[in-house]
Amino acid sequence: MHNLNSADQPIVETRYPAPYNVSEQELAAIEAAIDMDELTELALTLGNIPSRSGEELQAAEFVRDWLQAEGFSTRAVGINPQRPNIIGEYGGRGVGANLLFTAHLDTESPTFDPDLDRYKYRDASVLRPEWTRCWLEDNRLHGYPISNDRGPMSCFLIAAKALRKAGIELAGRLYLTACPGEIGPEPIEEHRGVDNLGKDIGAHYLFHHGGVAADYAIAAEGTDFGVTWQGCGYALLRIDLLGDGAFTPALEHPQDLLAHPNPIYRSGRLIEALHAWGIEYEREHRYESAGGISVPKVQIDAVRAGMPHTFGAGSEVFSLYLEIGLTPRQTLAPVMRDIEALLRGLNLGEFAVLPQVLRHGFEADQRAVEPLVAALQGATQRVCGEPLRRAHPVYSSMWRDHNVFNMQRIPAVTCGMPRVLPTPEDLVKSARIYALTALAICGRARGRD
Repeated sequence: MHNLNSADQPIVETRYPAPYNVSEQELAAIEAAIDMDELTELALTLGNIPSRSGEELQAAEFVRDWLQAEGFSTRAVGINPQRPNIIGEYGGRGVGANLLFTAHLDTESPTFDPDLDRYKYRDASVLRPEWTRCWLEDNRLHGYPISNDRGPMSCFLIAAKALRKAGIELAGRLYLTACPGEIGPEPIEEHRGVDNLGKDIGAHYLFHHGGVAADYAIAAEGTDFGVTWQGCGYALLRIDLLGDGAFTPALEHPQDLLAHPNPIYRSGRLIEALHAWGIEYEREHRYESAGGISVPKVQIDAVRAGMPHTFGAGSEVFSLYLEIGLTPRQTLAPVMRDIEALLRGLNLGEFAVLPQVLRHGFEADQRAVEPLVAALQGATQRVCGEPLRRAHPVYSSMWRDHNVFNMQRIPAVTCGMPRVLPTPEDLVKSARIYALTALAICGRARGRD
C-alpha cells in the first residue's frame, strides 16, 4: 500500500467534548515517560516474532509476558489455547469511561507451502523479507508485521506504560488487547473447520468472552494520523458456470463460445461483464458521512475449474470467487439479485451463485462517538501541532476491528501512525496521542498525584 496522506481530507469537527481535560503538567509527564528507543525496540522485537494467521501463539505469549512484567493485570481468552486473545487492564480506580485499544497479532504473508503459494505468488514475491522480518534502516521501520499491526500495538502498550510510569491512575478502565485472526483466514470450501477461523476468534470473540466492558474502542492501525469511525464489510460469492464433460478426442468445437459444453470457455464473457459491473457498483454505492468515505471495491480473487491430474474430458464446472465490498449502509441480498440478473442477461447457460463469506460494514453513531473523537482531536493537535483530519478513504473502505465494536453499539474508531515505512518519531507521536486520548476518556482518579 502506498502512503495515503490524510492532509487533503477534511478537518474533523465535534460538538461534544472529551470527558476529561488533560493538563499541561500531565502532558509533560506523559511525554517524559515515553522513550523512543524503548518503543522502537519493542516494535522490532514483537514484529520479528513469526505470527502468520493461525500461528499467533508466540507473539501472544510475548505480549502477555510484557504486560505482566510491566505490572498490568493480564489474562488470555481464546477459542483454543493456540490462538488466544491477550487482555491487559489498567485503571478502574474511580468513576470514568472505559476505553479499549485493540490490535491484531497476525500479519499477511504467503503460506510458505509451495504447493499452495504457487497459485497466488511469484517465486520472488515469496522470498521478500518484509513478510516476516522487521528492521530499522535510514530511520524507517521496514516489515509488514510492524506496519500491520504490531507497530500500532507497541504504541498503545508503551502509552499505557507511560501513564503508569508518570503516576497517572485512571478513573475508568483501560483495556489493552492483542487479538488473533483479524487478517484471516476464512473457512471456505475444503479449508473448513476451526483451524481456518479468522475474525470470529479475534476481537469478536474477545468482545463476547473477554471480560471487557468498553464505553469506547480504538482499533490501533495505520491511518497516517487520520481517523474514521466507519468501515466496509465484504462478501465472497462463488459463481458457478455449469456445463457438460466432453471427452477430448470426441469434442466438436462450436464456433460460438457460449455454446461450448465446457464452461471454462464461457468464463471470458463472465469476467468481462463482472469487470464492467464492478466499476459501476463502486461508483453507485460510494458512501460519505462525517466519519469517512467508504468505496465498496470489487475484485475477482480466485478461479477454479477441473482437475489437472485427471485431464482428458474438460470440466463440467467453472467457479469464480468474487469479493464484493459492502458499505455500512448495504446488505448482501440486493447485491446478489443484481449479480444474478447480470448473469441471466449474459445467456451463459446454467449457473449458480453461492455466498461463501458475509461480513457487513458498520459505522459509529455520530453523537455517541464524538467524545472519543474530541479526545483524539485534542491529542493530535497537541502532539502533531495540526488538527485531526478524516482518514483517507482507503482506511474507511476496508475491514478493521472497529467494525466489531460499532456492530455492538460501542462507538469505535480506527486511527494510528503512518501505514508505510514509519519512523521511530512517528511511533512516539502515536504513543503520545494514545496516552493523551486514554487519559481524556478515562479521566484521572481523584486523590492521585
